[in-house]
Amino acid sequence: MTGKPDGAARRAFVVAALVIAAMTLLRIIYASAIELRTDEAYYWTWSKETALSFLDHPPMIAWFIRFGTAIFGDTTLGVRFGGIVAMAVTQLLLFDIVRRVTHDVRAVVLAVLMPEAALYYGLLMAKVAPDVAMIPFAVAMMWSLVRLALSGDGRWWLAAGLFAGLSALSKLTAIMFAPAVAAFLLVPDWRWRWLRSPYPYLAVVIAIVVFSPVLIWNAGHDWASFRFQGVRATANYGISLRTVGDYIGLQFGLIGFVMLPVVLTGLVLTAWRGYRTREPVAILLSTAVLVPFLYFLAKSLTLRVGDTWPMFMWPVGFAAAAINLATLSRENWSARMLRSSIFWAKTAVVSGIAFVVIVFLYYVAAPWNLLGKIDPIGAEAGYEEVAARAQAALDETGATWIATTDYRTYAMMRWLFRGRVPVIEINERGRFQDFRDPGMDRIRGHAGIYVGREPDNHAAVWEQIPAKREPLAEVERRWRGRVIDIYALEKLTGWTPDLVPPKDSPLFQWRVLALFSLSPQAGRGRRATLRALSSATDPSRGRTASAAAARRRAAAA
Repeated sequence: MTGKPDGAARRAFVVAALVIAAMTLLRIIYASAIELRTDEAYYWTWSKETALSFLDHPPMIAWFIRFGTAIFGDTTLGVRFGGIVAMAVTQLLLFDIVRRVTHDVRAVVLAVLMPEAALYYGLLMAKVAPDVAMIPFAVAMMWSLVRLALSGDGRWWLAAGLFAGLSALSKLTAIMFAPAVAAFLLVPDWRWRWLRSPYPYLAVVIAIVVFSPVLIWNAGHDWASFRFQGVRATANYGISLRTVGDYIGLQFGLIGFVMLPVVLTGLVLTAWRGYRTREPVAILLSTAVLVPFLYFLAKSLTLRVGDTWPMFMWPVGFAAAAINLATLSRENWSARMLRSSIFWAKTAVVSGIAFVVIVFLYYVAAPWNLLGKIDPIGAEAGYEEVAARAQAALDETGATWIATTDYRTYAMMRWLFRGRVPVIEINERGRFQDFRDPGMDRIRGHAGIYVGREPDNHAAVWEQIPAKREPLAEVERRWRGRVIDIYALEKLTGWTPDLVPPKDSPLFQWRVLALFSLSPQAGRGRRATLRALSSATDPSRGRTASAAAARRRAAAA
């Protein structure tokens, strides 16, 4: 392995640049061709609002989408463009981290190609989510701290504080990097120097100031975001080996069946080396990944870990694995160990990129549905037919607005109607605090069309709604010939929805709290309720019949 800028080094960089350019084009095509998923459409609705923050997450993802749609309009590429830029920025930061630490060409090339070889990033950075917005800022924070370690210049603490605040302004899980920063500060021999310096404390102040929009919004809304995330973080369905298997299987599938062991091995060796020698960069990078990884592993014993939840940590793992590979050659490791490490790293990159391309072709070009209802893309596809039938119902009945009872349907109807018709989710109003007027002048005194996934049209929430309901039709939501869900269309008359119901009303509370937080009696059914909702509200799990059964269990609880 060599760091000299010779012909081989230049060829390596050229090959890496060509691969990255080709994969970026692939992401752009994917972003343009695949219809938005429900959460993406939901975040797009945020981008149309002026709220400081939102119940589910901080506002950065809305700003990313607003940036993309300002360039490309309200198109799928416009909504997803911020993620494509985030991937490029992340790779540039990984390039510079590894270059500064190793001065090794092969390690640098490996660091920028590893994300391309992981499905999480090589393809799904084109799928907008708060995690996608967080990643470049989180890696920038690590980059700042690496610059601090290499230069000794305390002003890099201030940059780290800025990027920490931007990370938290993207997603609250940014706090999971705190143990790594604490270890970086306290374990190396420099601890007293920095504890006596004003820079780390100023960094904390900067981070809080940048994060302040979320704090201000929450202070005015009963700390709703923190309570919402607290419910999710403390939910406990009981010990389940299935959820552990889901978590581990997702990491293999989304990082890579070869890549994941390569990265974890690099992280363990980096942690061993860092804590043994008190080397700041090794401590920082390894702790930033291993602590969240082990936390999610522990949580997976009692809770299904979402597929994007660990997404923020692995780019730091790629940097650590690349640095470890360069460091092995400078230590007293056997030639066999070095050859094996290089072989498996190359294999991980080549096989991973091939897998990403295959998945891309399956979704963009293939006509088959190989996974049935559990397909992560297909499970949220086919809303165009639902919207078309809703438009026909509007035309036939003279209704002027659309009602829904779940945020996914709400988001897709808003996306597909693009403001032509007011769309309101009539429950879970806590999700929509500080949203603008959806067009009450076109709603008040007019009939509406309810669009809801069966059996939501029979949910208990309708006991709170005095509207007269007239069934109109059922619509099948399909993907590649497979029925994914059935939706009911109903005409609503004699009622105007309340956009700001009382905060103790089931129409205000988001779904889980509406079921178990209002009374001690409801609280006794918390575990059964949560378990039922886990399968009933997650579109990637279960069939319509099992969802209906789950909701019946939830109602009984």
